[in-house]
Amino acid sequence: MEVQAARIGKPHGIRGEVTVQLFTDSPAERFIPGATFATDPAANGPLTIRAARWNKNILLLAFEEVTDRNRAEELRGTKLMHTAVTEPEDSDEWYEHELLDFAVRERDTEIGKVTALLSGDAQDLLEVTTPEGERVLVPFVEEIVPEIDPENRTIAITPPPGLLTLNRPDDDGEAGA
Repeated sequence: MEVQAARIGKPHGIRGEVTVQLFTDSPAERFIPGATFATDPAANGPLTIRAARWNKNILLLAFEEVTDRNRAEELRGTKLMHTAVTEPEDSDEWYEHELLDFAVRERDTEIGKVTALLSGDAQDLLEVTTPEGERVLVPFVEEIVPEIDPENRTIAITPPPGLLTLNRPDDDGEAGA
């Protein structure tokens, strides 16, 4: 199964280098010269890494197929995909595609369905869309998400008071605090 390893950002310089937003815990292992990535959209690839380097905290990639800034700009937003390695069943690591459409429940009440897994610097967030169409962000940490049942495609949550209504507008139209 193909999963997203990175998303191409803005060009860097005039020789076709690009910045990337990482979606992998092991960039040093994945982004090495000679590594080839499928792309989404597929028409933008495949892309083969010519060079990878860090500029402060940002990974810069150069591809064999990209030699100038104009082509690099055309790739902005392109997803770099890799083949996922199946983890052992007792692993606590999850890919976004594995959690999409899981029912999220608090006790016996369905809160909504998982619509995204958002990667963050401090922690990941589950994006849950309620039946009313509201978007709720739930920190993807064991204290709040103690149980994931892949067989029944459900996630049990124990949110602190107010988490599920944090960004819901009050009667006067202002977001709650």
